[in-house]
Amino acid sequence: MNAISATPYISSNKLTLSDPDWVRYASIGITLGIIGLFLVFPLAIVLIEAFAKGWSAYSASLTNPDALSSMRLTLLVALVTVPLTTVFGVSAAWAIARFEFRGKSLLITLIDLPFSVSPVIAGLIYVLIFGAQGWLGLWLSEHDIKIIFAVPGIILATLFVTFPFVARELIPLMQEIGHEEEEAALSLGASGWQTFFKVTLPNIKWALLTGVLLCNARAMGEFGAVSVVSGHIRGLTNTLPLHVEVSYNEYNFVGAFACASLLAALAIVTLVFKTFLEWKQNQDKRLKAKG
Repeated sequence: MNAISATPYISSNKLTLSDPDWVRYASIGITLGIIGLFLVFPLAIVLIEAFAKGWSAYSASLTNPDALSSMRLTLLVALVTVPLTTVFGVSAAWAIARFEFRGKSLLITLIDLPFSVSPVIAGLIYVLIFGAQGWLGLWLSEHDIKIIFAVPGIILATLFVTFPFVARELIPLMQEIGHEEEEAALSLGASGWQTFFKVTLPNIKWALLTGVLLCNARAMGEFGAVSVVSGHIRGLTNTLPLHVEVSYNEYNFVGAFACASLLAALAIVTLVFKTFLEWKQNQDKRLKAKG
């Protein structure tokens, strides 16, 4: 290693690399520049365009009947998908971290599948299964059950793209913690539910909340999969991201950016809370290590 670029020295507890000042300042400058260009600047543009015609136009855009309908649908989808995803995530993490069984690696791979499959492809799969010309389309039509171009299809598509979040937050943590405390509680006569609520849940609560938070943000902001299955029916199947697209395509820029500002605010709040939850989780780890 070149002595000019990085000079190592041993401190009392760790190896430290000393770089020239220009390397440090250049790295910080490049990082801040990229963040400003690709994060801060777009968010600023959203706010500028949202308030381009004043507060009255902004508030009128948010209280528009179609906008309110899209907000209600977005909240409904989140209220349904987040609890289901949470139950699945806790169950999957418990099974993977606590038991050995055949197909365990396959289960982990399947949990990660939505991260690698395009949301548009996921929506198309549901259309091929539940659409009018799909595998179950005829049976659904005969029983007057509508999934595609209706709320159930939107919920299914959102479930597909969100179900890994809670599980992926919990699996590594539960594997790291182990199951000694739970075995001790069971040996002392605690029931399975008592062990979960008194021992397991306190150990995973911050990671669980982080997973739920990320799941909620994805559920409210999902566009690709929902766009395929929704049918873009104004006032009925347009979620908030879809309403932004429709408004923009109709040259209603204030309306589009006003609703987009809500999604941007959701993203910022999510990041703030995620940082807080990660800090709390690390703090708990340090306290347990000291104890």
